[in-house]
Amino acid sequence: MRTYYCLSLFIWTYMFHTVDAIPLQEKANSDLPSKMVVDLTKDDGKMLHRTKRGWMWNQFFLLEEYTGTDTQYVGKLHTDQDKGDGNLKYILTGDGAGSLFVIDENTGDIHAAKKLDREEKSLYILRAKAIDRKTGRQVEPESEFIIKIHDINDNEPKFTKDLYTASVPEMSGVGTSVIQVTATDADDVNYGNSAKVVYSILQGQPYFSVDPESGIIKTALPDMSRENREQYQVVIQAKDMGGQMGGLSGTTTVNITLTDVNNNPPRFPQSTYQFNSPESVPLGTHLGRIKANDPDVGENAEMEYSIAEGDGADMFDIITDKDTQEGIITVKQNLDFENKMLYTLRVDASNTHPDPRFLHLGPFKDTAVVKISVQDIDEPPVFSKLFYLIEVDEDVKEGSIIGQVTAYDPDAMNNLIKYSIDRHTDMDRIFSIHSENGSIFTLKPLDRESSSWHNISITATEINNSKQSSHIPVFIRILDINDHAPEFAMYYETFVCENAKPGQLIQTISVMDKDDPPRGHKFFFEPVPEFPLNPNFTIVDNKDNTAGIVTRKDGYSRKKMSTYLLPILIFDNDYPIQSSTGTLTIRVCACDNQGNMQSCNAEALVLAAGLSTGALIAILLCVIILLVLVVLFAALKRQRKKEPLIISKDDVRDNIVTYNDEGGGEEDTQAFDIGTLRNPEAREDSKLRRDVMPETIFQIRRTVPLWENIDVQDFIHRRLKENDSDPSAPPYDSLATYAYEGNDSIADSLSSLESLTADCNQDYDYLSDWGPRFKKLADMYGGDDSDRD
Repeated sequence: MRTYYCLSLFIWTYMFHTVDAIPLQEKANSDLPSKMVVDLTKDDGKMLHRTKRGWMWNQFFLLEEYTGTDTQYVGKLHTDQDKGDGNLKYILTGDGAGSLFVIDENTGDIHAAKKLDREEKSLYILRAKAIDRKTGRQVEPESEFIIKIHDINDNEPKFTKDLYTASVPEMSGVGTSVIQVTATDADDVNYGNSAKVVYSILQGQPYFSVDPESGIIKTALPDMSRENREQYQVVIQAKDMGGQMGGLSGTTTVNITLTDVNNNPPRFPQSTYQFNSPESVPLGTHLGRIKANDPDVGENAEMEYSIAEGDGADMFDIITDKDTQEGIITVKQNLDFENKMLYTLRVDASNTHPDPRFLHLGPFKDTAVVKISVQDIDEPPVFSKLFYLIEVDEDVKEGSIIGQVTAYDPDAMNNLIKYSIDRHTDMDRIFSIHSENGSIFTLKPLDRESSSWHNISITATEINNSKQSSHIPVFIRILDINDHAPEFAMYYETFVCENAKPGQLIQTISVMDKDDPPRGHKFFFEPVPEFPLNPNFTIVDNKDNTAGIVTRKDGYSRKKMSTYLLPILIFDNDYPIQSSTGTLTIRVCACDNQGNMQSCNAEALVLAAGLSTGALIAILLCVIILLVLVVLFAALKRQRKKEPLIISKDDVRDNIVTYNDEGGGEEDTQAFDIGTLRNPEAREDSKLRRDVMPETIFQIRRTVPLWENIDVQDFIHRRLKENDSDPSAPPYDSLATYAYEGNDSIADSLSSLESLTADCNQDYDYLSDWGPRFKKLADMYGGDDSDRD
């Protein structure tokens, strides 16, 4: 530590004598003139002169990572204005001032308060000033100075990656570049060898080496084989101080993989393969798989199989499975045990991507022998063709033979065969087949227009073994015979204008024919022989299977004839000739000047001559208004019938309904039939009350039938009792008179007319015994002062 202190003191002493020669100091004082003149106005008018003063300091150096117990001395600041009397105060500002660097304000000594790291910050710029303690003014302008941190070797080299991954092709030559690793050192590269890194290999020899300066890893052995070893782990060291003793170091790991090249040919694990195949296998059947081994991987291990030679080269084929690299032997042609029982093949397996660099190692293919044995089985019958096509005219007679199929047994037994039709393909049973010779004949008439093709399936079965059967498709084409007459292609709605001129085309007609002649359709149009010359219209054959209807006279009249019927004879040119008669209905219509139809019925003509459209609309409106008035009148009348007979604000339902007919008294039996009173069953049970609105919510009561010849008084009492005990009766009192009082009534007459002529008051107390419905009447007439009321 004492050495560092002496060094700093020496630098400070050197700077004390050379302060004016330092560029930084010159830069700090470049804005100041060499001599400043200050004009101060005083009483005596004298001029004061201020001469230049200089700092006695410049640039300081400090070593990093100081570990002493005392603070590290940096240097001393001093100015020539400092007389040593303590009047000046030194102040330090800038990078780290007060925290990293502290200054003695009396002496100007600077110390480092903390351990510094050059890798964090290598340069500190600070500013210093000296002020007068008494006046607080600066005696020198503020100026900058620099503290540089000198580096020591305190950082080891670090690789950019902790783990590297690389690859190199196998069989590479010595010195083939694999990968470059890089390590960096945080120390100062311009100060000593602290940051000079040297690379070396710690693990991975003798297979790989590393360049000590560039860090490039290279192969060190020739012809390294991936099949022998694929993965290598190499450890590289980076050391600073140029690799000298005492230098710091760091390591990294490099995983190197040898990639594959096609340096190995395929090889069959055995020289001979044996397979068996039934003779009845379908074409394309896989008989077996063979595989050659290749230690390479990827596309270098891809191979292709082929049949080189052998007596079965035309009977079998071999394909390559790209996923498993196997050769699949398939059947190319039908096998026949009776013809050949054993086949021998030579199969080659060769690489599809050979590497020319390794062709000197030998041919990249291998050969194996494949033997295939054919096994005998009981085979089904074989037809002479793969399918049959039969053409027959549609007018062939039922039971006619239209074709024949043949099949045979390929086995040595040569069993007999029977034929049959699969009825699922001939649901209508139109055809049949002779079971012995395979002749096909018809069972029903044929119609090409219904079905022009019939596809049936014929089955051939061995008689001795019904399980052995085979099927063959038979396509039957029905040839056309001209058996349908042509007819109109559509229904035509034809009209002719009343103002039509002769020679005017009013309709073009076309026809259709269900037949399909080989030379195409050709139709002809003529008038029927019964009417060879029509006075109204002419039929013009356009020679293109269409005909035009042309007018023959000038003007037509709906009054005379509203509709014309025009028969047309249509026939074709096939053999035998077929013809038909089509009738065209032509209506006579009123048209405008452009020939556009306006009206075609005679009634429209009559209406147009009588009333105009406006008159018809007016009549219709009048009828509608009359209907509305009738409906309103009927509704009002019905509403009036529903109103109650007596409407009053003080209506308490103590009403007497009068009929304005006094009659002739009790002896007058002709004026009123009282049979209804004596026969209550004859009255209408569902009749509503006449003194209330009919919209009542109460149900019509069904009363118990009474016996005949009952006294009226008993009848009334029973009715009163029923109403008193009826919970659905209206909550008001109502009195209805029947215009008959009965015999020997104890109450005599209730007429108010007689009560006015009475000399004495009547006693109405008995009204209270008649029940709650007479309570109101008893209150009115039963009291002492009822007369006064």
